[in-house]
Amino acid sequence: MRQAGRIVAEVLAAVRERVAPGVTTGELDALAEEIIRGHGAIPSFKGYPNSLPEGPPFPATICASVNDELVHGIPGPRVLQEGDIISVDVGAIYQGFHGDAAITIPVGEIGEEARRLLEVTEQALYVGIAQARLGNRTGDIAWAIQQYVESHGFSVVREYTSHGIGREMHEGFQMLNVGRPGRGLPLRPGMTIALEPMVNAGTWKTRLLSDQWTVATADGRLSAHFEHTIAITNGEAEILTRL
Repeated sequence: MRQAGRIVAEVLAAVRERVAPGVTTGELDALAEEIIRGHGAIPSFKGYPNSLPEGPPFPATICASVNDELVHGIPGPRVLQEGDIISVDVGAIYQGFHGDAAITIPVGEIGEEARRLLEVTEQALYVGIAQARLGNRTGDIAWAIQQYVESHGFSVVREYTSHGIGREMHEGFQMLNVGRPGRGLPLRPGMTIALEPMVNAGTWKTRLLSDQWTVATADGRLSAHFEHTIAITNGEAEILTRL
């Protein structure tokens, strides 16, 4: 999983460098797939089954979600514009194990609300990671994320979750990013979690778009998404998806 995580981290670093006004989300997807396959790995998301009975499988390597889209955006011909924000989620399978991470990237100069949203969402991820330790429960992580986000005037998405990860992309359990301390699964060494707060500028409610994959905010306001795959240890959590 460490190697899968490192591949994911390399992809996100390369995508961050490529993002600019005039670049298409399809170009970012092609870059990500080239890097993953160049390491002898497989894109986790490509062909991933839809949760809807008749929904199409996911067609791409990355999820590219722009502005009010929070997750599962399908990359293609869309051209990024100055002032956009883009959430890029990527997974890779290496020797049977998954890594999964996400970042939200500014496109050129962005507005003040967007800047604050990105800062709060990224910090919320690390606030959650700080609680991911032996003796705590999943509710302690979720509560820390929720309290931090809401104290800054934003809302945490409740319809999409963090999750266990390992030989499967979604493995063992799902974990809301809102909760109460002392509740949920006890954290034990060896557990691996894809921790991913999704934060909206307005309401936490969402809507599914007509492509049956892309999820957007219900009120059309901005959304941001940061994620790491982490491992519970006897001390601080180990982040598997950073360089």
